[in-house]
Amino acid sequence: MRYSVNGKVVLITGAGQGIGRELAAILSRRGARVIVADIDAATAKSTALELGADGVVADVADRDRMAAVVAEVVDRYGRLDVVVANAGVTPAPATLRTMDPRDFDRVIGINLTGVFNTVHPALDHIVRARGHVVVVSSCAAFAPGMGGSPYMMSKAAVEQLGRALRVELAASGASAGVAYFGIVETAMTHDMLDADDLGRRLDALLPWPLNVRITAAQAAGTIADGIERRAPRTIAPRGWEPYALLRGAVNVVADRLLAANSTVHQLVHAIEERR
Repeated sequence: MRYSVNGKVVLITGAGQGIGRELAAILSRRGARVIVADIDAATAKSTALELGADGVVADVADRDRMAAVVAEVVDRYGRLDVVVANAGVTPAPATLRTMDPRDFDRVIGINLTGVFNTVHPALDHIVRARGHVVVVSSCAAFAPGMGGSPYMMSKAAVEQLGRALRVELAASGASAGVAYFGIVETAMTHDMLDADDLGRRLDALLPWPLNVRITAAQAAGTIADGIERRAPRTIAPRGWEPYALLRGAVNVVADRLLAANSTVHQLVHAIEERR
């Protein structure tokens, strides 16, 4: 059944730029009252002003702050209907052997614990409103993770959080969905893949159609449309769909081939030499 966002109160993290910003714009146009949450005060303010939305400064890794943000939203509007846990970061390219443990903790703290910190204080309100939660995972959740395993690990865990939440909320008439993306044209992608020599070499390993890129607006559109049909999962670009469905068999083969690939060996050595 269609779930209209018109008149609904929507909290989006990481909404100062990229997918979050585009999603805030789409949902605002569809009549939602959007709260733009971002760790960067300037982008939160500018995005909110541009959209006629509300902006709040929030670090999703700060559990107390996220609880306060939810409380402030409910205190102001009397309800909270939709939450989109979108904020995320990528680590510097590194193998597990050579990475800085602090980089691992940062990625997990934002990408995984940050999702919990965002969703957990909102759930009573979501249940009361029979609303919807979206957690943003990634196609990286089921792709090989060499050179960036903290990101893949965090997104795989977010997928499981979203799946559990979907079942748990169904008993109360609320819902949850997981959003998966391949390569999206964002500042984070450009920093990780395009502006970095090793990133470009890793990107070149992706075959068609997995290397197809979409814009942040296209990615945001899939989330917005998914909310309005209470979708349990959305995935874009569509070329990742067969991989997602057949991942159990595909990954057995992919892991074996990558482990034996001399080009991959060279890239792993190059990554370790950089550190």
